[in-house]
Amino acid sequence: MGMQFSGLIEDLQGAIFDMDGLLVNSEDLYAKANYEAAKDAGLDLPKNFYEELTGSSLNDMQAFYDKHFKTEEQLNAFIKETDDLVWKWATEGQLKLRPGVLETLEVFKTNGVKMGIASSNYQNFVEHFIDLTGIDGYFDFYFYYGIVSNPKPAPDVFLLAQEKLALPKENILIFEDSSTGVLAAKNAGIKVVMLPFLTEPTEADQENADLITPSFNEFLRLQ
Repeated sequence: MGMQFSGLIEDLQGAIFDMDGLLVNSEDLYAKANYEAAKDAGLDLPKNFYEELTGSSLNDMQAFYDKHFKTEEQLNAFIKETDDLVWKWATEGQLKLRPGVLETLEVFKTNGVKMGIASSNYQNFVEHFIDLTGIDGYFDFYFYYGIVSNPKPAPDVFLLAQEKLALPKENILIFEDSSTGVLAAKNAGIKVVMLPFLTEPTEADQENADLITPSFNEFLRLQ
């Protein structure tokens, strides 16, 4: 018998976590880096453009790029500067675990809950962030961009994670911070807890998420 969380799940045996904005504050670093890169490139982007793109589908992101970047070279330079800055700042110590993350991972590990990461970020960043925060020992596996053909909001990465956990869907919880991730979990038919970071939950999130909570500390109070 696994863990019980009141009104949510009776027998939790496995957990799947997104990474950016959920386990770590990297969305803050990406937002700051995007502003810096946009300023350096002389781009006139909306002030809240990163918040609008947080957790966007690839199609939405491509449409944004097509609208604001004149050439592929300009876009590639923008992306490279963003990635370089995030890597630098993370390495310098600006990357932090979100409140309650370590406590939650420890509680899950103590109770035999199997855990994995299903991120949309690139492999080198996922591995770097795991290494910097020292949380690698909690996870049985981690997935990253390109591990499946169809990214979130398609359910593929979560279905692959379920297969890796070798557990029924009813014994698994997914943890996400973005609307796209929540929808992917819904499409996978697995219960999802949303912990918003940069943006407020939408009406669709209210409908798709099984629980919306401000922090992992609040989630743990459901025990």
